Formats: sequence, structure tokens, C-alpha cells
Amino acid sequence: MNGNGGFRSFSTIMSPPSKAIVYERHGSPDSVTRVVDLPPVEIRENDVCVKMIAAPINPSDINQIEGVYPVRPPVPAVGGLEGVGQVYAVGSRVKSLSPGDWVIPSPLFSGTWQTYVVKEEGVWHKIDKRCPIEYAATITVNPLTALMMLQDFVVLNSGDYVVQNGATSMVGQCIIQLARLRGISTINIIRDRVGSDEAKEKLKALGADKVFSESQLNVKNFKSLLGNLPEPALGFNCIGGNVASLVLKSIREGGTMVTYGAMSKKPITVSTTSFIFKDISLRGFWLQRWMNLDKVKECRKMIDYLIGLARDGNLKYETELVPFEDFADALDKALGKRGSHPKQVLRF
Repeated sequence: MNGNGGFRSFSTIMSPPSKAIVYERHGSPDSVTRVVDLPPVEIRENDVCVKMIAAPINPSDINQIEGVYPVRPPVPAVGGLEGVGQVYAVGSRVKSLSPGDWVIPSPLFSGTWQTYVVKEEGVWHKIDKRCPIEYAATITVNPLTALMMLQDFVVLNSGDYVVQNGATSMVGQCIIQLARLRGISTINIIRDRVGSDEAKEKLKALGADKVFSESQLNVKNFKSLLGNLPEPALGFNCIGGNVASLVLKSIREGGTMVTYGAMSKKPITVSTTSFIFKDISLRGFWLQRWMNLDKVKECRKMIDYLIGLARDGNLKYETELVPFEDFADALDKALGKRGSHPKQVLRF
């Protein structure tokens, strides 16, 4: 109250109304998601209102909606864990960001599939506007995973080799390019399917040293295919089952296999000899565990490095920008209902 006994007046800043993709229960995303109108939200003194520019549909988004992801926001919830936006308005105490800045969520949070997002200043990271939006929107989940796995498990030197399955995935493509920048060579395993020869050439154009199909390696004389290449100290597995065994077979004594996905939904089977005589280590990687708050500064430095590579054309992968209104079509493609498609990125 003021000295005259009246209430001090102040103006509340509100966000514009927003359109959002919401799910009210867990289940298949094509049956439980819908586009809804959300009312304006108050922008408090430490808040930043961001107008989203683009956001991808990642497997982790789909798993979260299905209810099988370890992190589950309470429903009803807005989908999406990643994206890029432009600062629309800031609260009175916000100092590090201004309207017009480009920002991404760091650390990641749920709810990027909406036209306006209001969150406190600390969760937004300002990035270089010269980065193409499809890379800015997708830089954290897949490229950051690739970069962290290359540097966090084994000390690699120029001339070393790594081996991976799922090499055509976005993480796989990033591993090839990020390894090459450090003088590290890659042995890459891809699925047998129509167009696999074309896929091999695409990976080689990104810098892959060796590319094999699964059937090529599923033979007794597996090692003869690799010739006198140095045995990899580090392997990456995102598939599981027999294809994980192909990675394990090629790793050198004392080497490490890092698992970051399970596309086949089959367990990893390891021979006793791999443990006893080769002393193989099996590790797991989950980005969200790593991106806890005490790692924010380190994460953001790595993101800036990746943004710079993408901006300068030194990190490439295929994406498809899709208007937000066409979410249902983009979701069908992301769910694999229409064959193989590049990463679907919603454009707001």
C-alpha cells in the first residue's frame, strides 16, 4: 500500500496467447496429441518470453508421450524437448537477454512444441543468429550426444579408430564428422536395406573411412574385412541385439562400448571371453543425466562449438522443415509410417 492507504499500481506483462501440441494421457503420439489454444501467461520479473522459431520431433519426444521415457512431465503436458526461439519480451530483472536474441533451452526442458514459451532467464542460452535454424533447433540432443561420447569415455588421439552401428542416424553422422575434425577414423555399420549403397556413399562424403552393411560383417572371417586397420578402442551402439555384437567383435583388448540407444529393442549379449580375455567395458550414455545443472557452463561451451561448426558448414545432417500446421504429417514421418525421412523439424 502507498502512504494514502491505496494500493500501489503496477502493470503485469503477459505473453501472447499460444498454440501448443498437448497430450493429456500417455499413449501413441498420433492418437493422444492435439493442437490447443493456450491463454496468455504472466511474464514475471525474472522470466523471458520466447517466440519459438523451430523445434524437432525426436525419438525422446515420442517416448515421453508414450510414457516410456525416464523423465515424464505431469499430464496434461506440451510436447517437445528441444528447439530454437527468439526472445519476444523480458521481465524487469532480466539482464542477459534482450528482445530479438536467439535462444535455445539449456538445460533441456519439456514444452517446446508451442508458439510462445515463458521460462525463467537461467534456462535459456543465447546463440549465434547466423546458424541455420534447422541446426539451431536440433543442436543439443544429437550433436551434443555425439561430441560428449567421443570425449568422455576414452582418451582418443589422432590416428585412432572408433566403430559404430546405426551410422546413418543423426548421432552417427555427427560422430563421423566430429571424429574426422580430430584426426580420428571411423568404421561404420549400416542396415541392409534398399538404398544402402547410396547411404554408404553419403557417409563417405561426410568423412566416413569404412562403411559396412550388417550382412557383410556377419561372417566368420569378420576380422579379415578390417584388414590391418588399428582395432578401435571405442565403440558406439544404438541398436542392440546382434548388431551390438558386431561392434563388440571389432573393439580391441581393454576397449569400451558405449550404448546410447536400443532401436532393435533387443538386449546386448556379450561372450564371456570378451569380458575375461579382452577385458571389454560396457558403458551407457544418457544426455539428460549428464546435462544436470552443475554441467550447464560446460554444456553451453560445447553447444557454442557445435553451433559454430554448423554455421560454417563443417557439421551437416539432413532435416526437413515442416510448417507447424502440418504437425500430423510430420509426426507420421517421424513415427516411420511413410518410410525413411530426414529429421522432422516444425517451423512455427
